[in-house]
Amino acid sequence: MSFQYPLGLLGLIGVPILIIIYLIKSKFTEQTVSATYLWTLSERFLKKKKKDNKITGIISLILQILAVTVISFTIAHPTFTIDGGANEYCFVLDNTGSMAIEAGEGKTRLQLAKDKIAEIVDDSMQGSEYTLITVSSSTTTVCERETDKEAFLELLGTVEQGYGSADFNSAVNEAQRYFDANSGVLTYVVTDKSYKNTTNIEVLDVSDNKQNYSVYDVKVDHSLSGDLTVTGKAASYERDTTLVVKLSLDGEGVAEVEVPVKKATPKEFTLTVFAETYEQATVTVSDKNGKADALEMDNQVIYYNSKSENAYRTLLVSETPFFLESVLKVVGNADILVMDPDDYLKLEENNSDSIKGYGLYIFHSVSPKSVPTDGSVWLINAGASVENSGFNFQGEVKLDRVKKIEMSTPYSKLEKQLLKDVDGKEINISKYSKYDFYQSFTTLFSLDGDPMIFTGLNSYGNREVVFAFDIHNSDLPLLADFVIFVKNLVDYSFPTVLDETYYTCGDKATVNVVSGCESLRVESPTGQVTHLSLTTATSELTLDEVGVYTIKAIVNGEAREFHLFSALSEKEQNPQAVAKEKLTLSGTASGEGIDGFYDELILFFIFLAVIVAVDWVVYCYDKYQLR
Repeated sequence: MSFQYPLGLLGLIGVPILIIIYLIKSKFTEQTVSATYLWTLSERFLKKKKKDNKITGIISLILQILAVTVISFTIAHPTFTIDGGANEYCFVLDNTGSMAIEAGEGKTRLQLAKDKIAEIVDDSMQGSEYTLITVSSSTTTVCERETDKEAFLELLGTVEQGYGSADFNSAVNEAQRYFDANSGVLTYVVTDKSYKNTTNIEVLDVSDNKQNYSVYDVKVDHSLSGDLTVTGKAASYERDTTLVVKLSLDGEGVAEVEVPVKKATPKEFTLTVFAETYEQATVTVSDKNGKADALEMDNQVIYYNSKSENAYRTLLVSETPFFLESVLKVVGNADILVMDPDDYLKLEENNSDSIKGYGLYIFHSVSPKSVPTDGSVWLINAGASVENSGFNFQGEVKLDRVKKIEMSTPYSKLEKQLLKDVDGKEINISKYSKYDFYQSFTTLFSLDGDPMIFTGLNSYGNREVVFAFDIHNSDLPLLADFVIFVKNLVDYSFPTVLDETYYTCGDKATVNVVSGCESLRVESPTGQVTHLSLTTATSELTLDEVGVYTIKAIVNGEAREFHLFSALSEKEQNPQAVAKEKLTLSGTASGEGIDGFYDELILFFIFLAVIVAVDWVVYCYDKYQLR
């Protein structure tokens, strides 16, 4: 036996004090008090002719000594060690998307799993140790070798529903570490997946036969002619049925199709409608017979039109804007303002605010004094040095004959992006401007060692594209390459905040940090808010929830809002999925426990408090009512 608070034994000093008082009390008048009143009162019912005060005093003394001893020991909190009576427990809790399936009585599978763990913990011996590992998009160790039951159960209660999909390999590797340290550890995997092969692990299955149907793997194709084609898969996991798939554009239903499906056999569907434009396409699935399923989050998919959400303003400064304006309207989503070069230079001289706030500035055969500070810039055939552009003008070179410029071999990721699908073999020019770099640029086309088309960042950190020749003095606008190349340049110069708007939970979404971006605020489907870094060209966002993420960007002082949808993984839609991997802890389980203890002596204290309280009540009642 040991004591948790040994100073509590100082209360035993009261024992000799009671004995001393007993020995010298004859000098005082004996007075009945509540602590012994039950005993004194009982003498009235004893069939004695003569009261034996000596025996009564000794019994009273013994009771008082016993009370002081019990109280002192209770304060000291004695514990009784039980060799091998306790265990070390390691719980691996499945917190993936399928655990959100309704399991009945208003509980989800995750709540049932937590109840099973709590039951094991409640039944365990004091002194046991508890480790909790959760598995969703990632593996998380919630607590490690916690010895306080209440603290562990409190941490267990804080585990919130996850939505990702993952195997248990990482969690099992973590559990292996505890098993290597103590081969007697009891390892439980609490899940709704069916595992056929396990070693040194006990699986607690919380699955059931609930019906679930879903729609997933949705793709949307919007052609230039306006035809919108939506494809995807529908599935029913517990029975054969007929599902109804509906398509809505911007909240208005436009098409639907009935899809007969076999149990656990996905079936493809196609919906086609005409739509000049749209912002949001929503695909929903329901049972034709109106039967509800156990998981609603996989019954809907939302696809956002990134082109619609990423509209931008372009200022085109040119005397002959026809080719550039035409191709920009085809490949981009630009609101284009065309301005005469002389008008621009006057406004620039006066520092006018009317030439600010554009996402893309294109200067065609005109040389501004300085590049704008708040957007991407294209400089086409600049005939003079431009401040903060990163290069200097060294003069014009006239060729004695038409020459073909050479495309660089794309090695870097940037070069591959800008030259994607570009042939680049038939671009001929008759003259060009010679430039000297004082900043780093990537050359895409060159002639006799001189850069013809290059790109990089200007002194303001904004993306810049430079043509050393006038496109009108070349055959570039007449080539099929022109549209493709300009599209690549637009995507580079004014990257959309979101290139993709449809992901699977657990994926990492790429968010582009566009020119002039001042902040990127992300709100998850459950309202969790994060802010993305602006220090790099792109930021990554880990999608650990199912539903719509809202991204609010401040670009050049203007608030813009974007959306993406995170869908439940196909693996998590099956209510009774069979896991293929094997759950194995290497080694031989010893079955040996760890030392437990018993310390529930608070019951003795409560019992004593009740006796004293009853004694006092009887004393008061007899004192003031019976006499």
